[in-house]
Order: sequence, then C-alpha cells, then structure tokens
Amino acid sequence: MTQTPTAHTPAQGQAKAQFTVPAQHPMVTVLGSGDSLLRVIEKAFPAADIHVRGNEISAVGAAAEVALIQRLFDEMMLVLRTGQPMTEDAVERSIAMLRASENGESEGQETPAEVLTQNILSSRGRTIRPKTLNQKRYVDAIDKHTIVFGIGPAGTGKTYLAMAKAVQALQSKQVNRIILTRPAVEAGERLGFLPGTLYEKIDPYLRPLYDALHDMLDPDSIPRLMAAGTIEVAPLAYMRGRTLNDAFIILDEAQNTSPEQMKMFLTRLGFDSKIVITGDVTQVDLPSGTKSGLRQVQDILEGLDDVHFSRLTSHDVVRHKLVGRIVDAYEKYDSQNGTENGTHKGARDKRK
Repeated sequence: MTQTPTAHTPAQGQAKAQFTVPAQHPMVTVLGSGDSLLRVIEKAFPAADIHVRGNEISAVGAAAEVALIQRLFDEMMLVLRTGQPMTEDAVERSIAMLRASENGESEGQETPAEVLTQNILSSRGRTIRPKTLNQKRYVDAIDKHTIVFGIGPAGTGKTYLAMAKAVQALQSKQVNRIILTRPAVEAGERLGFLPGTLYEKIDPYLRPLYDALHDMLDPDSIPRLMAAGTIEVAPLAYMRGRTLNDAFIILDEAQNTSPEQMKMFLTRLGFDSKIVITGDVTQVDLPSGTKSGLRQVQDILEGLDDVHFSRLTSHDVVRHKLVGRIVDAYEKYDSQNGTENGTHKGARDKRK
C-alpha cells in the first residue's frame, strides 16, 4: 500500500493512495456489512474521495488526509490478519487514535492494531480486550505495578478490565485468590434501610461484581471457588485487620471511601499481591462532611515508586455512545456554571 501523487486530481497538493486487499480477506470484512465500515471512514474524511473496485480501494484528497486513510487501512489489515473482526466502533476508535498521534496529542508509539489486538482473557467464546489507548495503558500498568488506580467516568471499563486481569492472574497461577471489595455506600440509599439479613442487604450491592465474574468464568464454578475462598466478594469493612498475601485485590467505587478507609485498605497489601483501585471522583456518594479518600490519595501517592495512576476520560467510554456525550455535557455545564457534577460547589465542598 503506497501513497503516490496523482495527476487525476486538479487541485494542487492533493494525493492519491491505492490499496489492494489480499485475496484471503473478503471485502466485506474490510468494508463491513452493507458497507457500514466504509461509511464510517467516508464520514470521518468527508473531503476525501474514496472509491472501491473489486479488491482495490483508492483515496484521493489532501495529502495529509490521504496519508491518514492509508494508515487506517494498514492498521485494519493488521487487525484482520489476527482473525479479529473490525467493527464500526473499532474503526472510529482507530481513526481517533491516528488523528491524536498525527496532532501530537498522544504520548507513546502504540498503534490502533496494537491496542485492538491485545488479548487479556478468553472465556466462553469471547475475548476481552482493551478498546482504547488509555485502556491499553491501564492494562499494561496493572502488569507493571503493584498498586494501580483506575480513575475515570462510568463506562470506561475500569472495573471490568481489572477483573479480567485478576481472573487471568488466577488462571496463570500468579496469585492464589481474588478479593473484590466495595465501600458500603450507595447513591441515595443506605444499607440499613434495605430489607433482610446483613448478607441479603450486602448481596445486591455487590451484584455488579458478581455479574462481571459470570462474564469471565464458568458460572457453575463460581460458587465452588467462593466456598473455597479462592474468590471473595465482600464489603470494604471486612478487610480491616487483615494482611492479604498472594492475592489480586480490587477496590471498586473507591470514590466512596473516606481517607481513613483508603489508608486502611492500602495497608492490607501483603507479599506477592497486587491491588487495583477504581473509582469516579465525579460521583461521590459519601455523607456530608466526609472527604473522598480517592481524591485525597492522588495528592499523597502521586509519584510514589510502584504506584501508578491511570486516568480515563469520556473518550474511553465503551458503553452506548450517548454515555460519553452525557459525561462531556456534565463537564461543560460544570465549567460554565461553577458547579460540580451539576451541583453548586458550595453544597458539595463539605463532603470532599
């Protein structure tokens, strides 16, 4: 795939790129069903003229744009060669990564193909992979550091990717057990007002962690692993007084820890263990007057050896596209109105 000047385009400074798709790759894998992938590319490069004839794809337009289109198809072919299909979302994210790299907005040399083909865990016929550059760097940080903080808005895969790494570590015998925990604070309600026994009160609150486990492990094996203590799901208060050796420990919803709880949790770290702490500092549900331990810990531990902070943004949201737009809309509203998460700071400062 080479980019060459074209005599067919009258405008000066334009270029043409010609792509030949290898015969072993059906064109539908490159263009998408009903040309859905091609439409995504055409929408992203409206000034370029893209044509398909047989297994030949050509692009004519401004030299910089044509160069990006060429790189995009090169990256797509690298992904397809691994046997992984391209999706509209993957094409959009690849374009965003290439543009960020072109504009100097991206540190490092990771390519879209490297991000999209990094397998974390294969289970029950599906493979869990990072979908954005920040997600890949988050996963890589978990491999390299003992304590990793994953901080970002809802839907960025903070907890899901951490749990995939935990299951991977357990299956590869890097650790002997997985411990999943959350502080017992929930938006707009308190456990004491829920019906039932203590276990019945806590179980629904921890349900999202169980749901992720069911995605990654044979559901029939989970009760056995929990009965054996290989997997433990418990409120944060149950960690007090313990030393957690040879374990992969995940603290979820960490924005709802107090500074004292955060310190308590961090000091549970034992030998041959790894800790991942996830949270969204824009969604603190602590009682009035309580400061968020996740907010404070960034000032205390930033720069400490073997501790890493991975920060994800609305661009890393992998839920419905509207979720990312909602996150951006709240940030815009807050910056314009001097609020935080839609609420006047004066009403929230007491609980930071």
